[in-house]
Amino acid sequence: MDMEIKELKKLTEKVITCRKCKRLVNYLREVSSKKVRRFRDWDYWGKPLPSFGDPNAELLIVGLAPAAHGGNRTGRMFTGDSSGDWLIRALYETGFANQPISKHKNDGLVLRNAYITAAVRCAPPNNKPTSQEITTCNQYLVEELKLLHNLKIILALGRIAFRAVLMAFKNGFSKILKPRPRFFHGAEYIIDTDDRIFTLIASYHPSRQNTQTGRLKWEDWIKIFEKIKLKLENDGV
Repeated sequence: MDMEIKELKKLTEKVITCRKCKRLVNYLREVSSKKVRRFRDWDYWGKPLPSFGDPNAELLIVGLAPAAHGGNRTGRMFTGDSSGDWLIRALYETGFANQPISKHKNDGLVLRNAYITAAVRCAPPNNKPTSQEITTCNQYLVEELKLLHNLKIILALGRIAFRAVLMAFKNGFSKILKPRPRFFHGAEYIIDTDDRIFTLIASYHPSRQNTQTGRLKWEDWIKIFEKIKLKLENDGV
């Protein structure tokens, strides 16, 4: 397991130094220099964001991309914005995190048996990465799926994350699922590779667009994590 942890650290450095998507590189530079008034005193992270969490995790959470003034500002995924508030609170209430808040990368947050990543590691304009940017970034997700050797459950937050996971299995495991799994909140699929079996669960992303409109209600959101906790207690199947 020490070797996997070492490789995850190498992957972190690879992600942080990635400059493959010029549109995103330029956008990060612009956002981090102009900022917004409420965060004008912050020194923005302004680089691709690495994943974080427990390297022995059985649960992998895949988001869309860092928020321009959330993770791109704080230097940690799902940190400093409303989506992070929803995710970390749910993780805390179901025992996957040591605290219910995620405000900045040095706030003491520790994940237990969970690892957080994203389909795209740079904040995209209007939260909309291009298909090419998603494809380019998918190599990092493939590496994580292979390095997280205890992984049993993958939770995809939103349609883009869901498709990115399917792409990663196709690219990294030569696994093409037919019929193609369909995205909807609470969807659940078994992915059987040559050496491991994964459970893929889909959820709406806890974005303001979903939470403030009532498309995603807290009771439906927390049920996803309660179901995951129960599955892991029963060997993740």
